Amino acid sequence: HTDDEDSDYHQEPYKESYKDRRRRAHTQAEQKRRDAIKKGYDDLQAIVPTCEQQDFSIGSQKLSKAIVLQKTIDYIQFLHKEKKKQEEEVSTLRKDAMALKIMKVNYEQIVKAHQDNPNEGKDQISDEVKFNVFQGIMDSLFQSFNASISVTSFQELSACVFSWIEEHCKPQTLRDIVIGVLHQLKSQLY
Repeated sequence: HTDDEDSDYHQEPYKESYKDRRRRAHTQAEQKRRDAIKKGYDDLQAIVPTCEQQDFSIGSQKLSKAIVLQKTIDYIQFLHKEKKKQEEEVSTLRKDAMALKIMKVNYEQIVKAHQDNPNEGKDQISDEVKFNVFQGIMDSLFQSFNASISVTSFQELSACVFSWIEEHCKPQTLRDIVIGVLHQLKSQLY
């Protein structure tokens, strides 16, 4: 061999076989896939609040993939429930807003009607009589409330209030109270 032949021999690149190229390409593709999966789990662990490490005594130990997936599923279900609650709340608020708009229109019509004809309704019941009716109803309710409700502790108060409401605030009971108050005021006025 001459020096020229030896230098040509060393410059000739290693010829990779078809099988070796396929193996290398497969290994690279598999590594990319594993890296993408690992990045996905790391992203989930960073995004899902319940995946945050709670116990620092175990050091930098990562959560298993199964736990990360379960916590992610639980968190998504929680978010769906929260979304449903918020949608129901928005619906309720829209209904309330619509009712308030209707009430506003009605009050504006009442004010306009009163402004157009200020003398109308002068024969109606005076504010003093209205107040006396209201006071009589409230006094009657307060007497039954005071006699039935214990206020020694919040727990007793909250337990008693519901039974008092069920007993003393039924439509028939309230109707009887109002009728009694009206009869009493009628006898006082006439």
